[in-house]
Amino acid sequence: MRTRTKVIGGIAAVAVSLGIGAGVAVAAASGDDGSGEPITGDALERASETALAHAGGGRVTGTEVGDEESYYEVEVTLDDGTQMDVQLDESFAVVSDKVDHEDSSDGAAD
Repeated sequence: MRTRTKVIGGIAAVAVSLGIGAGVAVAAASGDDGSGEPITGDALERASETALAHAGGGRVTGTEVGDEESYYEVEVTLDDGTQMDVQLDESFAVVSDKVDHEDSSDGAAD
């Protein structure tokens, strides 16, 4: 009976190791070191107001706490469809921004 218990325990340990390895591989493949957690509550309101003011309007289409480039990231889509990522520090001050330029060679149909 003890041998059977050891075998089952060994199989369980291997399964857990494989699961953890797969999770790490997926996280590494995503190319994003951020937590992926959306901003919530009062922080969402403050971050959104700051990002929209910085971008000169538009609408918030994504947020993230603990982004790889800053404490908060707010994605703003402008009226012309352009997307801007606004990076904020913990005090909601803008530390940088990046406009995502869509290139026609990205596989879009002509």
